[in-house]
Amino acid sequence: MIIKTDRELKTYQTACNLSMQILKRLTFSVKPGMLPIEVDNLAKKLCRENQVKPAFLGVGQPQYPNASCVCVNDAAVHCIPNQTEKFKIGDLVKIDFGIIYQGFYTDFCVTVAVGKFIDKISKKLVETAKQAVKASIKAAIPGNFTGDIGHIMHSIALSNGFDVLKRYTGHGIGHTLHDQPSIPAHGQPKTGVPFIKGQVVCLEAQIVEKSDEVAVGTDGWTVSTVDHGRVAMFEYMVVVDNPPLVLSPTFNWPLIV
Repeated sequence: MIIKTDRELKTYQTACNLSMQILKRLTFSVKPGMLPIEVDNLAKKLCRENQVKPAFLGVGQPQYPNASCVCVNDAAVHCIPNQTEKFKIGDLVKIDFGIIYQGFYTDFCVTVAVGKFIDKISKKLVETAKQAVKASIKAAIPGNFTGDIGHIMHSIALSNGFDVLKRYTGHGIGHTLHDQPSIPAHGQPKTGVPFIKGQVVCLEAQIVEKSDEVAVGTDGWTVSTVDHGRVAMFEYMVVVDNPPLVLSPTFNWPLIV
């Protein structure tokens, strides 16, 4: 969507602040021995308490059955929270979550390492993912192109010895979860779709340790790397402007919980 009034902007900022508060609770709840489904149960509970709807629940075909996506290690995106495999020390956990607040959708993702421990490669992977998406924000200005964003993300991934998933993209957002434009995490400057002042967009990248080849699991949703290389992902919401307005300032959240 394109924000046209101060009232729309203030409502969206309220939606994002509430969504971030819930995501922060989910992130800090992660502990060794906990099940991914427990994170999702907490997400549902917090949505009820705050009288908002989970943005992901019921989306797509087959309909997504949960309030959040909780992906561990080589599981990359759209992960139905596991009900049997507990978090272990050193796991990389990606929590993707959003809400619907007064008709406005939010969509954020962070990655954390479990149990106050992270090995060197995983630490570099998570830091690279965060850096790639954060650095791309400066390009979300009117007149720039989606390729400007993707080029920044991909260049940072490659310079650190990693790659990006190319089958999944960032996107516009507003009164629907996924809106135009699609924003790949790769591309060339001044190519793709031009940004328009006031557009609300989700900038995201899945940074992969090894190959970017992925497969969808038998549940019809969970996407994992074929070679079992680990994945880190961050997703920020931004209003296109000069300078861009960040709706999800989670930059200072810890990478290890």
